[in-house]
Amino acid sequence: MIGLTSAAGLIALLDEQDDQLKAYALNKLNSIVDEFWAEIADSVLKIETMYEDEDFPDRQLAALVASKVYYHLGEFDDSLNFALGAGKLFDLSVKSEYVDTIISKCIDKYISLLSIEEGKDAIEKMDQRLKDVVEKMFERCYKDGEYKQAVGIALESRRLDVVKHCIDAAGPAKLLPYIYNLTMTVILNQSYRSTLLHLLVEQFRTLKEPDYAAINQCLVHLDTPEESALLLQQLVNSGENDDTLMAYQLAFDLESNATQKFRNKVAGALTSADANAEEKIDRIRSILSGKETIKLHLEFLYRNNKTDMLILKNTKNALDARLSIYHSAVTFSNAFMNAGTTSDDFLRQNLEWLSRATNWSKFSATAALGVIHKGQLSQGQTLLAPYLPQDGVTASPYSEGGSLFALGLIHANHGDEVLNYLRDILKNTQIEVLQHGACLGLGTAGMATDNEEIYEELKNVLFSDSAIGGEAAGLGMGMVMLGTASEKALDEMLQYAQETQHEKIIRGLAIGMSLVMYGKEDAADGLIEQLTGDKDPILRYGGMYTIAMAYCGTGNNKAIRRLLHVAVSDVNDDVRRAAVTALGFILFRTYNQVPRIVQLLSESYNPHVRYGACLALGISCAGTGLVDAIELLEPMTNDTVDFVRQGAFIALAMILIQQNDVQNPKVAKVRQMYEDIIKKKNEDALAKFGAILGQGIIDAGGRNVTISMQSRSGHNNMSAIVGAALFTQFWYWYPATHFLSLAFTPTAIIAVNEDLNMPELEFTSNARPSLFAYPPPTKPPQETKVEKVATAVLSTTAKAQAKARKAKAEEEKAAGVAKGAGEAMDEDKPSVADVDGGDEVKEGDQAKESEEEKLSKKEPEMEKLGNLSRVVTAQLKYISFDTEGRYVPVKKGAVSGGIVLLKDRQPNEPETLIPTSTSTAATPNNAASGGASAASDDAEAPLPEPFEYPF
Repeated sequence: MIGLTSAAGLIALLDEQDDQLKAYALNKLNSIVDEFWAEIADSVLKIETMYEDEDFPDRQLAALVASKVYYHLGEFDDSLNFALGAGKLFDLSVKSEYVDTIISKCIDKYISLLSIEEGKDAIEKMDQRLKDVVEKMFERCYKDGEYKQAVGIALESRRLDVVKHCIDAAGPAKLLPYIYNLTMTVILNQSYRSTLLHLLVEQFRTLKEPDYAAINQCLVHLDTPEESALLLQQLVNSGENDDTLMAYQLAFDLESNATQKFRNKVAGALTSADANAEEKIDRIRSILSGKETIKLHLEFLYRNNKTDMLILKNTKNALDARLSIYHSAVTFSNAFMNAGTTSDDFLRQNLEWLSRATNWSKFSATAALGVIHKGQLSQGQTLLAPYLPQDGVTASPYSEGGSLFALGLIHANHGDEVLNYLRDILKNTQIEVLQHGACLGLGTAGMATDNEEIYEELKNVLFSDSAIGGEAAGLGMGMVMLGTASEKALDEMLQYAQETQHEKIIRGLAIGMSLVMYGKEDAADGLIEQLTGDKDPILRYGGMYTIAMAYCGTGNNKAIRRLLHVAVSDVNDDVRRAAVTALGFILFRTYNQVPRIVQLLSESYNPHVRYGACLALGISCAGTGLVDAIELLEPMTNDTVDFVRQGAFIALAMILIQQNDVQNPKVAKVRQMYEDIIKKKNEDALAKFGAILGQGIIDAGGRNVTISMQSRSGHNNMSAIVGAALFTQFWYWYPATHFLSLAFTPTAIIAVNEDLNMPELEFTSNARPSLFAYPPPTKPPQETKVEKVATAVLSTTAKAQAKARKAKAEEEKAAGVAKGAGEAMDEDKPSVADVDGGDEVKEGDQAKESEEEKLSKKEPEMEKLGNLSRVVTAQLKYISFDTEGRYVPVKKGAVSGGIVLLKDRQPNEPETLIPTSTSTAATPNNAASGGASAASDDAEAPLPEPFEYPF
C-alpha cells in the first residue's frame, strides 16, 4: 500500500513542469483517490487547472481525478461536470458506487433538461457529453437485457424511440403491461401521457392476440368514446363468438370505469349491419347503460345478505332515542348495513321508534331508503311513491326532500330515467327543503353527465340565495360537471362564492368546484392557486379538496408538499383538517406509505389535524386491513377530544371492512370497542356517533361490499372517490353521510354466458375457507335460569344415600328395568357429585373431547365456490377456474372479480341456470336467511311490501 508520504510526493509532482511527470502523478492518484481523497482535496484546484489547460495531453485524466475527489466531498454536480469532461476514461461498465452515482445524477440532469425544454430541438441543444453518457447507458441496458430499466429512463426523458426499440427487442407481451403501469403512475404531464397511451394502443393491436382489455382501458383514459365504440363494433362484426363475448366483457369494463357521458357517447356511436348484429349491439347498449351490472349486483346482494340485525337492535336499545344525533346515527348505520340488499326489515320492526324523527333527521331517514334500495332503477319511483311530492298534497317537506335525495341515490351515476322528473320538481318548487333534496338527487343521478340544462336549473336555485337550497345546488353543480374543468362553470361558481354572505352556499360551491376539477392534475393548478390564496377560509378549504380531487391517486409530490405545508401553517382549523384528509385521496395507490407520512400529524397538538389524519388513513387504506394504519389509529380511539375518537372509529371500520378474525385479530377487538362505547352512559355524543357509523360501515351491504378508491382494473374509482369526498362533509351536515354508499363496491364473482344468464358452475379458492369467511353472527344473550340451591348434605348422609341408590339400581337391573330409566328417575336427587362439583368435571371432559374432535378435523387448504359467491379483494389471487371445464373466462390472465364473461366449450349441451328473484319470491327477510327464489325474466330484487312511516 502507498503511504501518506507517497501520496504527498505524488501531489508534489503536480507542480512539475514536465507533462509526463504530471501524467504519472495523476495516474497514481487516480488509483488511490478512494483512500486518500481528503489529502488530495487540498490540491484539487491544481488538478482543475490541468483539465482547463487545453494543451495538456492528459486533461481527461485530470478531470476524472477531480470528479472522484468532488464525489467524495459530496459535491455531486461538480463531480458530474468533471466526469463528463473525462470522456472515455469515465467507464460506465465499471461496477462501483462512484460510477453508479454519477450515472444516476447524469440521468436526472438529462431528464430535467428535457422536461424543462420540450420539443424537437431539446436534445440537439443539450451538452453532447451528457447525451453520450446516457446513450452509453442505454447500450449497456440493451447488452445486459435490462429493458425495463431502459424503458424507465426513456419514459421520463421522453425518448419514445428508445421505448419502441425496447418493445421490439424484449417483446410486446413482456413490456407493454409494465409500460402501461408506468404511464399511469409515473407520468404526470397529461399531454405526454396521451402520446404514450396512443403508442400503447398501437402496440397492443400488433400482438398476435390483441389485448383488447388493455386497449379499452387506454381509450377510456384518452377520453375517445368514438374509438371505443369502433373497437366494440369491430368485435361484433367479426362474426366470431369469442369476439362477441369479448365485446360484452369490454362493455362491462366500460360500465365500471367510464363516466356516464363517455358511455352514452359509445352507445350512441354503435351501429348494426344486420339483424343478428342488432341484437348484440342492443345487448351492449344495455350493458353500457348499467342496467345489466346493477341487476346482477342486486341479485348477489339480495341472495347473500348476511346483515346482523341483532347488532342494530342492541345499538338502538342502548341509546336515548330522544337525541336526534343518535336517531340519525342508527338510521345511517342501518342504511349502510343493508345498502343495496332491499331489506328494510329493521325499519318495519321499529316504526314507533322511526316516528320520532323530526326535521333533518326525517330527511335522513327517508333518504336512507335510497341507500337500501340502491340500484333498483326500474322500481325506484314506485318504491318512494308514498314519500315523493304529490300535486296538491302537502306532506312533510323533510320526508319529501329526503325522498328526492333517495331517488338520486337509487339512480346514482345511472340517472337517465329520473333526471327529467327531478328537474321538473326543482323547477316547480320554492320550498327550500325540497330544493335541497332535488339538487342532491340531480347531482347524484346526473354525475359526470355534463348536462347543460340540469346545470342551469341548479344555477337558478343558487342565484335565489337560499342558504339551504344554495348549498345543495353548489354540490349538485359540481357533481353534474364532474371532471369537465368547465371554465364557464368555474367562473360562475367562484364569482358567486365571493359575492354571497351565506357560509353554507360558499362551502357547497367550494366542494363543487373541486369536483369540476376531478382528475385534471396540473390543469387545476390555476384554480388551486386562486382558492388557496383567498382570505376566506372556506374557499381555502375548497382549495384543499381541489388538490385532492385533481391529483387523486397520482401520489404527486408537489401536491403532497403543498398539503403538508398547509396542514401545519394555516390559521384555520377547518383548512388544516381538510389538508390532512386530502392526503388520503392522493396516496391511496401507495397506501402502505400513508401511516409513515401522517404519523407526526396524528400526534399533533391540534385535534383537527389528528382528525384529518384518521380520515386520511381510512380513505387511503380502506378495505386493506393494513396493520400499520390500525396501530396508528388505536391510540386515537382513547383521544381526549370526542371528535378525534369519532374519526378513529370511522377510519377503523373503513380499513377493516370485510376482514374477519382469522385475517386480522384486531377485528373482534374493534367490534367489541364499538359495542362498549355505545353502551357507555357518560360517553360523548360525537364519539358514539362515530362508533355507530363504524358498526354500519364495517358490515356494509350485508357484509358483501368493500370500499376502494380503485376499480378492479386499476382505474380510479370515480364514484367511490366522489362519494368519500362528499361523505366527509357530514362534519357540517349529517345527511351527507349517505354519500359514502357511492363508495360501496360489491365483492363477487358473477359469471355470465353470452345471453347474460348465470350458469351453475364451480371455481376454486386455493385458500383455507376460514381465511375469507363471513364473521360469525352475534349470539343473542342466553336467559339465565334461577336454579334451586342444593340442600347441604352431611357426608355421612350422602354416603348412606349413595349406598341406598346402588342397592336400588341392582334390584331394578335384576327386575329387567333399564338402567337409563333408573338414572332418569333419580336425575333431580342431590348426590355427592352435585355437591362436590362432579358435573363441572364432566363438562370439562366434554370440552376436551370437542377440542380433540376439532383437531382431528383438519381444515382443508382449498374450497369450491359457486357462481354468485362473495370473493373479497384479498381472495382474488387465490381464485382459479378449471381450464379443462365446460366454462372458461373469455378474458385471459388473473381473475379480477366482478362480472366475468364465460366461453361455453359445450354449447350444444343443456345448461343449468341460476334462477333470478321475482316479486313473488321470498321476502327480504327470507333472502337474508338464504331463502330460495323462483325463476323469472325479471331479475331485479323484489319490491318490499308497502308500508308508511308514521311521520
